[in-house]
Parts: sequence; structure tokens; C-alpha cells
Amino acid sequence: MDLRAGTNNNGSGRFRLRAIISDVHGNTEALAAVLKDIKEQGADEIVCLGDVVGYGPQPIPCLRIIRRLCRWCLCGNHDAALFMSHAVGFNEGAAKAVAWQRGQMRPKFYSLPGKVARWRWLENLAASRVDGNVLYVHASPRDPIMEYVLEEDFQDMGFGPSQKAIDIFEQFEWLCFVGHSHRPGVATHDFKWIKPAALDDMTYVLPKGKKTLVNIGAVGQPRDKIKDSCYVLFDGEKIRYRRVPYNVEATMKKILAIPQLEKRLAERLMKGL
Repeated sequence: MDLRAGTNNNGSGRFRLRAIISDVHGNTEALAAVLKDIKEQGADEIVCLGDVVGYGPQPIPCLRIIRRLCRWCLCGNHDAALFMSHAVGFNEGAAKAVAWQRGQMRPKFYSLPGKVARWRWLENLAASRVDGNVLYVHASPRDPIMEYVLEEDFQDMGFGPSQKAIDIFEQFEWLCFVGHSHRPGVATHDFKWIKPAALDDMTYVLPKGKKTLVNIGAVGQPRDKIKDSCYVLFDGEKIRYRRVPYNVEATMKKILAIPQLEKRLAERLMKGL
């Protein structure tokens, strides 16, 4: 098991405790609560699997925080959509949010250097990253930007694992982290899907020599019927889910105050949908 890419450079050989976040979606209240929890858990570093923007009311503050605190960040589909003339594959509410955020963030010829630098940073985000034998993507190993990896992909209907699940597992060496669906879960080497609540202490010990895919859930818009933010801690041998409550009402009020953002984007936060 080659995890040298994540070891400390202090001679101890200890793997860094890495906090992995995703799908912040312009939700500063959720991001602040998660960052506080990450600090309390003693994580050495933070990485982000993308979708810093989209849906939420405060994309620019979230971008500033992610750029400052994360070791690296990947490109999500909402991040990529900022650079499209039209957000392909998005529902009307999501497309409206992207259009509004694009107007907020895209620099003009007279824009200050900081705004230009932030736009260029977004434009140059990578779609995937490999550290040793660990793959990080926003969406799926087959399609790092757009494809969803879902619990139903691993449901055995009596004919064994789906071809999609088999294909996905062929794309990485040992371990893969994804976000995008906003629904956390562990896909095991034998194509079983385990929800965080079913894990002892929401912790999964990674079997050596066997593949595992981990959907880390969402910081800014959980969709597993739990409104608390979700992220993962990874120490090289196990992953541990963290659920973090935040001021949902404050985010809802900010969304409702912006005419370009649909009311549903606020309402769904309280339901975790």
C-alpha cells in the first residue's frame, strides 16, 4: 500500500490526518461550522473535491476561504458551469444560480487583480488528483465532473454487481474519494453500499489489498435526509465520517433575500434533500 504522497515531511513517517470536504455550494455557515470541527479533530490538512460554488448565496466568501485553507481543490460541475454560456444538464433552479454567480464573479476589463486571480484559479482547477494509490475526483472515476455514483448502482437485483459498478472500480487502484451526489456512503470491494450511520462510530477500516470507494457527502447541501453537513477524515488506514450541525436558518434567509435564487434552494436545506 503506497501512501507516501500523504506522509509528513518531518521524518516520522506518520500519514497526515486529512479532512476531505466537497460540495460547499456557497454556504458560508456550513463551511464555517465544518472548518471549526476539522480544527477540533486535529486534522493536519484539508482538501476539497469541488463545487465550491452553485446553489448558495455566498460563493465568493467560500472561494476565498477554500483558496486560503485547502491544500488543493478539484473542479466540480458547478465550478465548470461558470465557464459555459449555458449550464448544460442543469435544472432551471441550478442554472439560474450559476448564471447569477457567474455575473457576480466573472471579471470585467476594469476589474481589480484579486477578482481576476480568483476567476483564473477557478478556471484552472483540475478534474482529478492521484496521491499514491488514492484517487480523488468530484463525481466518478469514469467521469470526474458529471457522473453520479449512487447507492442504487450497488444494489444486487439477483444478477450480481451492475456493469456500472464494475467499470467504476476498474478505474482506480485501491481507494477513491468522490462527492457530487451529496449522499455519503462506502462502496466496498464486494460491491456493497454502507451508509455512515451503519458504521461503528461512523468509521470504516480500509481493507488492505481490496478496493473501496467513499462518497464523502456534502458540506453545503446534504441530500440524505439529514440537514447536518457531512465530511470525512482519512488517516491512511480508515475513514471517519463527521456530521456537523450549522445555522441552516441563516443560510435560508440569505437565499430568500436573493431574487435570482429559487425559494426551493432554501427549503431543501432544512429537509436535507
